[in-house]
Amino acid sequence: MDVDLSAGLDGLLPLVAPLATGHSDIAIGSRLAPGARTVRGPRREFVSRCYNGIIRLTHGVRFTDARCGFKAARTEVLRPLLKVTRDDAWFFDTELLLLAEHNGLRVHEVPVDWVEDVDTRVDVVSTATDDLKGLWRMARLKASGAARVELPRRPAPAAEHPDAVLAPPTGRGVLSWEIGCFIAIGIASTIGQALLYWLLRGWWQPAAANLVSLLILTGLNTEAHRRLTFRQAGTRPARAHLGAGALFLLGYMVTSGAVLWFKHTDPGASAAAESAVLAAASVAVTAVRFAVLRLAVFRRKTTA
Repeated sequence: MDVDLSAGLDGLLPLVAPLATGHSDIAIGSRLAPGARTVRGPRREFVSRCYNGIIRLTHGVRFTDARCGFKAARTEVLRPLLKVTRDDAWFFDTELLLLAEHNGLRVHEVPVDWVEDVDTRVDVVSTATDDLKGLWRMARLKASGAARVELPRRPAPAAEHPDAVLAPPTGRGVLSWEIGCFIAIGIASTIGQALLYWLLRGWWQPAAANLVSLLILTGLNTEAHRRLTFRQAGTRPARAHLGAGALFLLGYMVTSGAVLWFKHTDPGASAAAESAVLAAASVAVTAVRFAVLRLAVFRRKTTA
């Protein structure tokens, strides 16, 4: 914990309890989790939220506050992680958490009461620069496979009730979930792209408006599929977005071609009509996109 005791000590037992019971591997205090209460200036609040937002955007993590100086960990998982960590400055705790989540450890968050001590020695500019370099280094480490750490694995979930009736081991339920989520997210993405295109069409030409709307919705669509549709695959953000990016060109060519052809056929068509054509072309790409995402990008690892 921080030496100035900024975090209230009434959070100490909730921090340690999930580790003592074996429920979690690492526990962290959070100033941004629901229920947390903070007393700090707007500058520190803004910097903290921006930093944690960048981490979630670039690495797709689930924890909300990487920099809160109130953490605990089980020794058996901490020691292997420390052998891989390289930073010995302010990025150290962020690196540790990124490695922990990347290797499938369970991170427990505790909302804390936090009172800022304004007598700080932190240089915000240099620290922010080092943090960005650290995030880039961790992204390369994950992509190369060097971020994998040999850790003690907890047993797979099993029914504790002796008379529990379990579902048969079949992939039918998984496929139904994936198809359902894919359709729902696809409908939302198509509507969102059509609306965004309609808004941008007032300033830009059809190809440019379609490019920007497709680029934004592709990123949101991919992240939704990673977190919901194919969540069992455990695909990392870099692989997911790179794979989806390979499909981006196909979608852009098909949708742009459809809009330009329609515009050439009917030069006086309204932006709303162009949006409808764009939506129809997007639906045509959906089947191919689902197959490629499921079989290649978000392919689940099979165990022997």
